[in-house]
Amino acid sequence: MLDSRSRINYPLYWFSMKHIAVLTSGGDAPGMNAAIRAIVRSAAHNEIKVSGVFNGYQGLIEDNFADLNTRSVSNIIQLGGTILRSARSEEFYQPAARARAATALKNRAVDGLLIIGGDGSFRGASQLSIEHEIPVIGIPATIDNDIFGTDLSIGFDTAINVALDFVDRLRDTAASHDRLFLVELMGRDSGNLALHVGLGGGAEAILLPEQNLQGEQAAELVMQAKQPGKSSSIVIVAEGAYEGGAIALQDSIRQRCEFEVRSSILGHVIRGGSPSTQDRVFASRLGYEAVMQLKAGKGSLMIGIDKGETVLVPFEMTCSNVKDIDWHLHHIAQITSQ
Repeated sequence: MLDSRSRINYPLYWFSMKHIAVLTSGGDAPGMNAAIRAIVRSAAHNEIKVSGVFNGYQGLIEDNFADLNTRSVSNIIQLGGTILRSARSEEFYQPAARARAATALKNRAVDGLLIIGGDGSFRGASQLSIEHEIPVIGIPATIDNDIFGTDLSIGFDTAINVALDFVDRLRDTAASHDRLFLVELMGRDSGNLALHVGLGGGAEAILLPEQNLQGEQAAELVMQAKQPGKSSSIVIVAEGAYEGGAIALQDSIRQRCEFEVRSSILGHVIRGGSPSTQDRVFASRLGYEAVMQLKAGKGSLMIGIDKGETVLVPFEMTCSNVKDIDWHLHHIAQITSQ
């Protein structure tokens, strides 16, 4: 069932959908393979041919395609990363490169394209769709969960659980040595990941890009986290919350206090590993829905989830709006950290 956004006048393409292509773009996210699997098998059920595009938009420009069938996607639902590989393509920003990509699709008689990626990938998808009248549908996949128009994105659940396991383990060491640990997580522009890990891990403080903290404010907030009587203190720092990240913040704090401060940086490790049950189910659901929408003639939109229901969001909407963090969760984290 779709909400009111489904009643927007989406572009419709009145031709039979016999051949579709799929690619993964931007940073990899656990669950991408589950989405690919669902796409291929849903298409096969509807007698639609599927081609995989390797290396994202760059592969589209370079005509790097391979046919996929139901056996091609056997035993991939549990795998992290993406079997199609991913890449960021600066070249795709140029109209001439998008024209080459469109030519590659048309020469192979591809009727529609599915993009698994984030908001940057959807901007490219939107331009390709508009300029060359190709039906394109996006499937949100990013561990940052920062895409406007959907409550969840593929990879987010796995990433927060991997990070949370790390924080739980670090808490044992922090308590044993009476230390304050700064844990830096990905999130240059969005604090969604840090907020959920911080609340779930019982962090004494969470620093987010959305707070716009100045240097002194950030250091003071961290020092307040080292409360008397607590045997350990964990502070979650999104990478974009403080210039220079956790290491620079650690140095700033050491100049102001005597207690021991250590930093741990969780980088790309939280992108990897087997996807969680939720990410596998969610990715399968979106993959199926994306095929059905292409078959129905829809394009220039993203498939998302809102309050448990599948929604269709125009690329122009998801690309021109910024998804805010849940400030109510932030308030709860502040109250329960005391």
